[in-house]
Amino acid sequence: MIVGDIMLDVYMKGKVERISPEAPVPIVSVTETFSRLGGAANVAQNLKALGAEPILCSIIGKDEKSNDLLRLMSDQNMKTSGIARSEDRITTRKVRILGNNAQMLRVDTEDTFDLTQQEYNLLMTRIKDIINNENIDGIILQDYNKGVLTENLIMDVVALANSKNIPVGVDPKKKNFLAYKNVTFFKPNLKELREGLGISSKEDSIEEITKAVDSLHEILHCRYLMTTLSERGVLIKDYETGVCHHIPAHIRKIADVSGAGDTVLSVAMLCLVCQQEAHNIAALSNLAGGLVCEEIGAVPIDKGRLMEESKKIQ
Repeated sequence: MIVGDIMLDVYMKGKVERISPEAPVPIVSVTETFSRLGGAANVAQNLKALGAEPILCSIIGKDEKSNDLLRLMSDQNMKTSGIARSEDRITTRKVRILGNNAQMLRVDTEDTFDLTQQEYNLLMTRIKDIINNENIDGIILQDYNKGVLTENLIMDVVALANSKNIPVGVDPKKKNFLAYKNVTFFKPNLKELREGLGISSKEDSIEEITKAVDSLHEILHCRYLMTTLSERGVLIKDYETGVCHHIPAHIRKIADVSGAGDTVLSVAMLCLVCQQEAHNIAALSNLAGGLVCEEIGAVPIDKGRLMEESKKIQ
């Protein structure tokens, strides 16, 4: 199960050959427009690509964008039983304009206020029904600060999951960073780790990062803490065994980093529910995150390519 903010990613690709006479900006002559699942829905499509059966749980609007989003889910044979629609908010859409294969502009249309009580009740009812009636092996909370993952929803989902021994993995954002207590797996990036703990120092040696991770664990009490470090790879610590690993990044030709964090958490949680050890969780998810950065837009990981690349790092 994936609970969180889902969005429609729209890409407008074209050529740039001149500057506008109206303002000092490039003119993009659009040659292609396409849409993809974004946010928590990108996590779902990564899991689907790896052979898992994802069930998305979220609130979207009652608008044309929501129809497009549901069509994309249907195209990938994803269940929509966890999606509730509200007249009080719009469906998040991000339009990226690319000229000569470089992103020139992004235009966001969204609501970011917390769920209303009515929306919370609607979504929580669906979450409980799915947990009680489906064979859920793991739950991912994918936070983009768009209002779905409120503090109350986080606490209630985690409590329900823990009562049924279902592992919970989190990709956090700053607003509710310290609300994810007692989850199984917590994956901030380095910037989020600093902001979440109020660390102003830019000292980022592995030793200092590990100290910050230990401080965070004293607050959250999760089993695994994995921090993504961009070009420096990932750092994971298993607080049940005390084992800590730093996995360096692989050299890649980076085309687009959007969606990479979604892929990392997808692979990490799938490894976790398959009872892999901390090193393998970090190594495979780190590898997958690098692979999707070679593609334009939020794309699911290619299972065959991940398998082949993983053999090279054994």
